[in-house]
Amino acid sequence: MNQTAQGVDPKLLEILVCPVTKGPLRYDAEAQELISEQAGLAFPIRDGIPIMLADEARRLDDAPGGAR
Repeated sequence: MNQTAQGVDPKLLEILVCPVTKGPLRYDAEAQELISEQAGLAFPIRDGIPIMLADEARRLDDAPGGAR
């Protein structure tokens, strides 16, 4: 699998959608998260693998750095 310097396959990022809203995700390379603006959630990326579980996501308004 082709991976970027941040460890995430760009082709994978193109096809992923929010599991809650089915809407688009924004990749935050610095925080290593996929951001769903519609759901207000940030899904973590661990070892190059997006963790697309609502239970594992953080609310954008709850954590430092929140939505940009």
